[in-house]
Amino acid sequence: MDNQTPKKPTKPIYVVSGGKGLAGNNMVQSLLIQYPNNNVPVIIVPNVISEDEIEKVILKAKKNGGLVTHTMVIPSLRKRLIELANQHEVKQIDFMGELASHLDGELGISSLESPGLFREINQQYFNRIDAIEFTLRQDDGMSPERLNNAEIILCGVSRAGKTPLSVYLAMYGWKVANVPLVNGIKPPRELFEVDPQRVFGLHIGLQHLIAHRIKRLKSFNNMDNTLYIDERKVREEIRNANFIFERGGFTVIHVSNKPIESTANEVLNIMNDRFDYGGRKIVSPYKDSEVTGFEDNIGQSPGQGF
Repeated sequence: MDNQTPKKPTKPIYVVSGGKGLAGNNMVQSLLIQYPNNNVPVIIVPNVISEDEIEKVILKAKKNGGLVTHTMVIPSLRKRLIELANQHEVKQIDFMGELASHLDGELGISSLESPGLFREINQQYFNRIDAIEFTLRQDDGMSPERLNNAEIILCGVSRAGKTPLSVYLAMYGWKVANVPLVNGIKPPRELFEVDPQRVFGLHIGLQHLIAHRIKRLKSFNNMDNTLYIDERKVREEIRNANFIFERGGFTVIHVSNKPIESTANEVLNIMNDRFDYGGRKIVSPYKDSEVTGFEDNIGQSPGQGF
């Protein structure tokens, strides 16, 4: 049998959760990946806190022949889901019940019965993952129409250190975009439409920049690109970048011969002086309700506090 091609469209799998459904979805997806081209629709049903919501899912699954998986941590809701599934002859798989029952007896303590607690406790971790994903997708001027979704924007000439600084800041939970400034190419108009207080221009000295570029060319075995390291051309690039920094009213950060940690601290100190984040990282200045669609759910519209 050719296991690479499914015979027919498959019935959906519902992942029902009192939280966000991430744990149940991960379990389902980790198994589905073993079946290439499986074409199985996985429907996450999050934040289920009532019997009415459970019944709606069960009836949907009954109608289309779907399978219901669940990670309900509240025993009464878990019990009711199983009862309704049996009543309507809907197949269900309980990812939590047996383990929870075992732990209840083994530990001799009461469960908190708090849906989404794992994500809540590990929110800083998830914030960092979101920030890193955002930053990588906004690297080197990609998707300039989404610059307003970034918390920090870096701009500068090639080899000024924009990408490594962006990733370093993202590790602390900041959503960072970087925009290359290239002679003969106009910067995206969006760069001048965002709040200039969160835009930083990276200024690097002539000789340091040429040294970085020579190292880059050697790594690619491409020393024929003489214009990239021509002193007159490079000087012109730096001058034009400074003109753009001034035009936009951006904060200039000098990065010549400075470790990335020092530059990052300088940026973060300025940000913390300018904006009220209530801590190191960092309460987002954007409202959760203003999510606009980056990666379906990642990315936010600017709030009034910025």
